[in-house]
This record gives sequence, structure tokens and C-alpha cells, in this order.
Amino acid sequence: MGPEVDADLVVIGGGPVGLATALLAERAGLVPLVLEPRPAPIDKACGEGLMPGAVAALSRLGVQVGGHLFTGIRYAEAHRSVEARFRGGPGRGVRRTALHAALTAAVERAGIEVVPRGMATLDQDAAGVRVALQGSPAAAVRGRFVVAADGLHSPTRRLLDLDVPPRGPRRFGLRRHFRVAPWTGLVEVHWSAVGEAYVTPVADDEVGVALLGSGRGSWPERLQAFPGLRERLGSAEPASTVLGAGPLRQRARSRRAGRVLLVGDAGGYVDALTGEGLAVGLAQAGAAVTALAEGRPQDYPHAATRVGRRSGVLTSGLLVATRTAPGRRAVLATAHRQPWLFTRAVNALAHD
Repeated sequence: MGPEVDADLVVIGGGPVGLATALLAERAGLVPLVLEPRPAPIDKACGEGLMPGAVAALSRLGVQVGGHLFTGIRYAEAHRSVEARFRGGPGRGVRRTALHAALTAAVERAGIEVVPRGMATLDQDAAGVRVALQGSPAAAVRGRFVVAADGLHSPTRRLLDLDVPPRGPRRFGLRRHFRVAPWTGLVEVHWSAVGEAYVTPVADDEVGVALLGSGRGSWPERLQAFPGLRERLGSAEPASTVLGAGPLRQRARSRRAGRVLLVGDAGGYVDALTGEGLAVGLAQAGAAVTALAEGRPQDYPHAATRVGRRSGVLTSGLLVATRTAPGRRAVLATAHRQPWLFTRAVNALAHD
């Protein structure tokens, strides 16, 4: 690679949303280039449940993922639970490493270049963006536009002074896998006084468990708040180490600064409560590529807000409503009395 590489689109961050952005750009007739210093596959603490809409979006990109099917969502607290089934096809529980490997293979098949370096700084002018690479001040790539898909704590967002201090309680997540056969074909969300536990089937003999909440503590300490889940896991052998993420709530002043667009978590994140992070990120990647292919980057912030509005409103509302024990009981009681409403909400999110 020479000291300067021209591309229509430089993608900062080679996670799932960044790789999907590159694939979409290539299909739109643009020349993308991806910056990602970490070797594939990249692991990350997440719930690993792909909603049906996300599965469909990946399929349209020619990315077929394995994992384990799930047919709906179950919310549970103590002795009460409510569930909703998907009406338009199943979701899939997929290990993050397997998802990233599948997207990496698709990028390789498309002949898209991935530069194993990170972004150090960037400078814009009227014709494009120069992105200096980490490790060598003289090395840089230049693109007509940049899409930053560099995650929850986006260095690009900070560099462009787009960070906004988050409001409300700071929530964190831990994730671990266990070698045990899934006991249901649903993703389970267990509620307790300290937060939520998500159980996602990811293989015929494995489940992923993510613990979310505002409290700190080790994995065993936080699992104590979910006695029913702890009993269900029993003596199952862990199949991965514990990974953490957070604070989950992130905000940006804008998802665009000149020729730089922020997609996925880099542009702001509410919470993992409804499991829509990847689906929204993929939809925003599509909106970004469409705006750039049409020469209208100014259209992207509104489009990105539109595709994530329903998920954001519902997630924010649930976070407020379930912050207290009476609130959690009220949400479950309402879902019990009006199961059609719960099913409608789940399917509205599942197939966005």
C-alpha cells in the first residue's frame, strides 16, 4: 500500500456494521476501503440475537449465518411471564465471532480491501477526507467520504467533538456462553431488581447469557439476582470467558460532520433492552450508502433517525417503566391482559 489510497468511501471500523456498509457501497457502485486493526473474527459482548429483520438484511447481502433459530421473545419475572411469536419468520442466535467471520468472508469475496490499521486523525477539505493511519504519521488513505462504524465509544465521534454527555443511570453488560441445550425456542428476558438477563440459543448445545444493569459486580454476583436462571443453568460448563460492555447509553450531537457520517453505535445508542442494535445499524448503513451514492450526505442524519425511531422510543420507554418493581409488574401485567399488544410491539421491532 502506498502512502495514499483513493476510495469513494473509507469505512472506519470493521465490525459487522462497518463490513455491511462496505458491502452495500460496493453494490451501489462505490469503491469502499475498510480500516480495522484487529484480526478477524472479532468478539464482543452482545446478546447475539439477530431479529428477523436483521437476518433478512444479511441475506440480501449474500451473508448466510448459522447459529440457532428462535421464534419469538419471552419476558419473565419471578412467577410471571409473557411471550410473543414472530409472524414473518424466525430470528437467529449467532455467536458474534461466527457472524463476523461470515461478513469477513463476504467482504473478501467482493474484493474489498481491508487495511489492518486504525484511524489516528482525519482532515476534511472540499473534495474529500484524508485519514491518517495509526502507527505511521506519514501513512494515510483518502476518500471522498468517510463512514465511521467504530462502535459504542467511537474515537471518530470524540475526534469530531460530537460526544454528548449521557443522561440517566449508567448501564453495563456482561456476556458468557454455557454448554447446555436450549430449553426453549425463544429468546428469554429475565427481569430482576438489578436489571435484565438475556438468554439466547446459539447452537444445539449452547446458549449465550447477557446480564445488563446499572450495578457493578462479578459474573457470579450479578447472576445471583436471577435465581430461576441460575437454577436452569445448573452446573453447565462455561463455553467462553466473560466479556463486558458499557456504559451502554451514548449520544451524539449529530450523525454527520461534513463528509463524515456515523453509523450504528458510533452515532449513538440507547440500550440493548429490545435487542435491535444490529438491525438498526444495518438499516443506518443502508441509509448512509444511499445518501452518498446520490450525492446527498446531508440527507443521512434524518434518514438514520427515521430508521431507529421506533426502536429508540420503545427502548427508552421500557427503561423508564421497568426501573422499579411496580413498573416491571405493570408492564408484564399489561402484556398479560393484552397479549395482542405485546405481540404487535415485538413484531414491529422484529421486522423493521
